[in-house]
Amino acid sequence: MQTIDKAAVAGKRVLMRVDFNVPIADGTVTDDTRIRSSLPTIEHLLKEGASVILLAHLGRPEGDGYEKEYSMAPVARVLGRLIDRDVKLVAHIADEETHKAAETLVPGEVMMLENLRFDPREKQNDEAFARELASLADLYVNDAFGAAHRAHASMAAVTEFLPSYAGFLLAAEVDYLGHMLEAPERPFVAILGGSKVSDKIQVIDSLLDVVDVLIIGGAMCFTFLLAKSYSVGISLKEEEWVDPAAAMLNKAAEKGVKLLLPVDVIAAESLTEGATSRVYDVDEIPDDLMGLDVGPVTCELFSKEIAAAHTVYWNGPMGVFELKHFENGTRQIARAVAKNEAATTVIGGGDSIAAVKKFGYEEQVTFISTGGGASMRMLEGKPLPCVEALKREV
Repeated sequence: MQTIDKAAVAGKRVLMRVDFNVPIADGTVTDDTRIRSSLPTIEHLLKEGASVILLAHLGRPEGDGYEKEYSMAPVARVLGRLIDRDVKLVAHIADEETHKAAETLVPGEVMMLENLRFDPREKQNDEAFARELASLADLYVNDAFGAAHRAHASMAAVTEFLPSYAGFLLAAEVDYLGHMLEAPERPFVAILGGSKVSDKIQVIDSLLDVVDVLIIGGAMCFTFLLAKSYSVGISLKEEEWVDPAAAMLNKAAEKGVKLLLPVDVIAAESLTEGATSRVYDVDEIPDDLMGLDVGPVTCELFSKEIAAAHTVYWNGPMGVFELKHFENGTRQIARAVAKNEAATTVIGGGDSIAAVKKFGYEEQVTFISTGGGASMRMLEGKPLPCVEALKREV
């Protein structure tokens, strides 16, 4: 991919796709991480004398016109404060008024189009819609790694009609994840958590080809424990995925990969803050209790492996870290990752990012990946449509 710093942008109108699909409550952005992540590319373009036309989507609107709940207006306001200049929100995505607004932009100005998903052609990767978007500008930049796994008009088809470049965020995401998978410094330890084996079975299969140690926590561990013939009480599990989990255990053994599961868990009767809980070895979980976090011995076991690593990838919490009674496992893993200053440490997935922020370790990891679905696709060894599109000659 050609990156935007290789392009002459002075006096040019730049069409820039960003991932501003941020959480909003009562008209207010509650987490601006994704907005901040694209600031280096935006600020580079403005400094170099370009005007910028931003494209983004937000949420899952019906796709047949404007819906106030999914308007980009709150995002435009936050971005304006962050870059200390007005960000004009254009009500229509691509019409005569939009063209007039684009043509009157002067270097240093920024405008944003309304939610691309208000137009059904966006998700259809419609060529005519992509051509309309491209006609607004002189060149195109993609900095939306979080949507890089989606072959939509503003991500893929648009590159057919403009010289196209990768933004700094997208390039960094691809570089970090690509290097981690292709040439990691060893030992390479991957940590996977979260609730469902079904969501990550392909990632597990792929990682077993490249890692030295695979740590599995979160509720997904109970499906693996079932595969090892343990009783897991009323813990969250996917019984239909026991056989695939067993296949992964066998593959790890064949590959010589150390696959670590919890040896103790914190269990309770219900998923509530005030529930009485205690630590149980994994072979002693009562039939009427559910595991909601990994236990203290497991934390020590996992932390020891993390401390010895030279590359660490973490995606998914170890327990229900949103509740104080069940946050310790995730906290200890976050601490272990942050303390390993000798390793390249990559955090992926919204919950893992939320955890390192909650526990104050955000500044102590090497790289935080903003793209959940896109990073999962890369970890599965599958190509990303927008990255392939950017490999065309400029």
